[in-house]
Amino acid sequence: MEDDRTRFAELFRRHYGAVMRYAARRVGRERAPDLVSEAFLVAWRRLPDVPVTDPLPWLYATTRHLIGNEIRGRDRQARLTTRLGAVVETVTADHADVVVDQVQVRHALAQLSEADQEALRLAAWDGLDATAAATVMGCSRTAYKVRLFRARRRLAAALEPAPTRRPADAELSPLANEGGR
Repeated sequence: MEDDRTRFAELFRRHYGAVMRYAARRVGRERAPDLVSEAFLVAWRRLPDVPVTDPLPWLYATTRHLIGNEIRGRDRQARLTTRLGAVVETVTADHADVVVDQVQVRHALAQLSEADQEALRLAAWDGLDATAAATVMGCSRTAYKVRLFRARRRLAAALEPAPTRRPADAELSPLANEGGR
């Protein structure tokens, strides 16, 4: 029992910050501490299932499942609120969105599916390699790499500016281009 406590204390000490950042990026700083606490509670209860050599992907996957439960719960709550006829306004202020590039990237990211978003976040934000990210997403390494490749293509397409049209007065007839001949 003492070995379990020591192992868990070390697991918590080494990975709490990374798991907190992972959760905060997905659910916000207000909700993240509760989800991270739940994730480490699951880790304590299932300590024999937590990999000894690289536990971070397991912790991320556990946190991801808890976040999924959180989102589904929010969706159920929203449907219930709608049925009751109440209006719920959710305002989230994020000072980082002031930067135009970040706004554009977030907008483009929001246009992607949740699976594409998660594949990109695991690689770019969490810095996981393909093997660890595949563990988090519950797929093979090859499947994750394909998902990441496709997600990157979709993000690039979403970031491309819309084709611009010239105003009608700028479109000149062939005669006008030749000096009115």
